[in-house]
Amino acid sequence: MALFHVMALDKPGALDLRLENRAAHLEWAKAAGDTVRMAGPLLADDGESFIGSVFLIEAESEEALKAFQAEDPYVKAGLFQTVDIRPFKLVISN
Repeated sequence: MALFHVMALDKPGALDLRLENRAAHLEWAKAAGDTVRMAGPLLADDGESFIGSVFLIEAESEEALKAFQAEDPYVKAGLFQTVDIRPFKLVISN
């Protein structure tokens, strides 16, 4: 299994779309168990406004990760403008 860092930036003006799908997105992430190692919203400079999402996901491959993410309600709703996926090596964790 490999770890992947995923940073997804919302489309401009998509706050309502994010909020409409937030509960389903959180249920999807919680149901994934250990697959989603870490996740949370990316905030604007004001420290409050949502502008995207960051994930640390464990998957067999990048293709498996993309298939998993395709089921995310945020992805299905078309929330993200860009999604950057990078292999990740965990060195320090609490």
